[in-house]
Amino acid sequence: MRILITGITGFVGGHLVEHLMSAGGHALFGVSRRGTWPSTVSHLAPHAKLFAGDLCDPVETEAMIREARPEWVIHLAGYANTGGSFRDPDRAWRENFTATRALYDAIVASGLRPRVLFVSTGLIYGEPDRPDAPCDEFTTLKPASPYAASKAAADLISYQYTRSPGLDIVRVRLFNQIGPRQSADFAVPNFARQIAAAEAGTQTPEVRTGDLSAQRDIADVRDIVAAFPLLLEKGVSGEAYNAARGDSYQIQDLLDRLVAMSRVPIKVTQTLEPGRKADTAVTSADARKLRVATGWEPQIPLERTLADVLNYWRSI
Repeated sequence: MRILITGITGFVGGHLVEHLMSAGGHALFGVSRRGTWPSTVSHLAPHAKLFAGDLCDPVETEAMIREARPEWVIHLAGYANTGGSFRDPDRAWRENFTATRALYDAIVASGLRPRVLFVSTGLIYGEPDRPDAPCDEFTTLKPASPYAASKAAADLISYQYTRSPGLDIVRVRLFNQIGPRQSADFAVPNFARQIAAAEAGTQTPEVRTGDLSAQRDIADVRDIVAAFPLLLEKGVSGEAYNAARGDSYQIQDLLDRLVAMSRVPIKVTQTLEPGRKADTAVTSADARKLRVATGWEPQIPLERTLADVLNYWRSI
């Protein structure tokens, strides 16, 4: 397959390239704003041709599509910082909604008809329709942040483009995924970074954190990206599929497990952040539709994922 991946140099994109490389037989192309590989994924440079471009520019994007001639497009690019989206909602809307619409317009203008996987987020659901009920694909969308709202709009326009002008788009809604190389802007790698620094003696043996009461459906990113080609092969155009482990964990529990892996005693200092009070308290996913459609199942135990994240931060 000729595959074009937007946001290829990001956390999920890097793991996706590694998964596709292991399968073999693909010609890989990628789009990133700077057109350079970060040091964390520089080993991928020989395996994918990288374009520099702004997806909000449909003319520039059309030129990249015509050169790559993809059979599959996996659209990962976007603004992914929930907390930051409150401070810069315009950027969140531009990079999530405007860029997605421009990408689809560029595909239409190119005259090519690749199958597209739009990568959405479970945060578009917000609070579940019923307390303690997992979110399935029919759950009402109640996004609680500019990030989630902009992704919900991009998710919906992805469906609209399957109706008119008739693009072939499958949507996948990711819940929380973690793994090596994830930015410390996110909770689990932030905890791991602080523990590794304490072990190395470069900071006091303490983890500083915010609210730990939220519950998240956590899966290994390496399991999640394995679902992407399955959905491109077997997913129904216009349909949405949740991708998640299907088990929720309290953030406190995840931190406790990481602290238990520490080589030095760790103190936890918690400071609540009023600005984050709009976050969804619980995210729980029903991913049966994905399992039935593709046969996908998560393979990596949570303890291994947490150990791999911690060992990554120990190594850098």
